[in-house]
Amino acid sequence: MAEVGIIMGSKSDLPVMQKAADILKELGITYEITVVSAHRTPHRMVKYAEEASDRGIKTIIAGAGGAAHLPGMVASITPLPVIGVPVKSSNSIDGWDSVLSILQMPGGVPVATVALDGAKNAGILAAQIIGVADQKVRERIISYKAHLADQVMDMVKDVEEGNK
Repeated sequence: MAEVGIIMGSKSDLPVMQKAADILKELGITYEITVVSAHRTPHRMVKYAEEASDRGIKTIIAGAGGAAHLPGMVASITPLPVIGVPVKSSNSIDGWDSVLSILQMPGGVPVATVALDGAKNAGILAAQIIGVADQKVRERIISYKAHLADQVMDMVKDVEEGNK
């Protein structure tokens, strides 16, 4: 059973959204991934948002470009936390339309928003949300962040030794 639902408005968003799937897989978190268009398949979107919680999904990552209504519309229906990923798509105004569409939600309908094309961070945030109640996931997040710190310390060493 999937813990995270990864949805996107179009298959063209997959190269960006795959990064969320990759980090979730690395962190040992189950996920499902599919296309759900707010504008072209609104009934599918409503059904997905209404049924996700009952199917065991704990958080939803929704990526969308252009008008980017998918994350907000899903958040308006589901009780689950929704993380929006603005996608710089071919019909986008340099990605800003997507960022603002996801970021500027009305009171009562929150959507956590990551950076433009920031699906990897969306996956990490989803893992952290799950880790609040799951000690094993929390330990994997702690380990992941320690690895990031080790990588930076390796860079410090390389830079400092290279300047002697």
